[in-house]
Amino acid sequence: MNRVRITAARKLLTVFTLALSISACHPQAERLWTGDLLFVGSSEGAGSMDEAIVAATGNLTHVAIVQVDKAGTPWVIDATPKRGVSRYPLDSLVQANSGAAFFVKRLKDTTGVSHFVENALRYIGAPYDLTFLPDNDAFYCSELVRDAYRRPDGSYLFDATPMNFLSPDGSLPAYWEELFERLDMPVPQDVPGTNPQDMSLSPLLMDVPIPIPET
Repeated sequence: MNRVRITAARKLLTVFTLALSISACHPQAERLWTGDLLFVGSSEGAGSMDEAIVAATGNLTHVAIVQVDKAGTPWVIDATPKRGVSRYPLDSLVQANSGAAFFVKRLKDTTGVSHFVENALRYIGAPYDLTFLPDNDAFYCSELVRDAYRRPDGSYLFDATPMNFLSPDGSLPAYWEELFERLDMPVPQDVPGTNPQDMSLSPLLMDVPIPIPET
């Protein structure tokens, strides 16, 4: 009788272990995690800045860092022209981007994710970087992610690449032309930087098909 019970217990443990392994291999079974990156696609009527971004880099126009609190409520940390660097509920981001598609990406190696999010929180209150220049204590959305996702030794997870502001035909969208004329500065074409589209393609990230807003 004891052998039967031991065998049954071993079988149950094997099934339980297998279930955990399957769950770990299928991130679609999960909900949002702290440190996930939320990419936002362009939508109709999103505005001239989004249109200029789409013309230069692709359909993804924004990226935000997810932070899930102890109650399980998701927040985002991001950089926007309206708010600068701030932390606010995910629902507010969804409402502000009505009609847009959202895509969740997660680091394949989540070691140190809490450290990256803590880095991002330190930047709250910083202004939005309308100049799109590095190292000026202001941040655009993907610049915030790159600067926050740094290893303890200071090295970056995400690479910088030459920035592009030109349309495929080589012309400069009117939004960029007017912006940099108003700022009285040259267009920072080819200056090292980031954008949501390129960042979303990083081999460090994997897709996590979670519906946003979460159901």
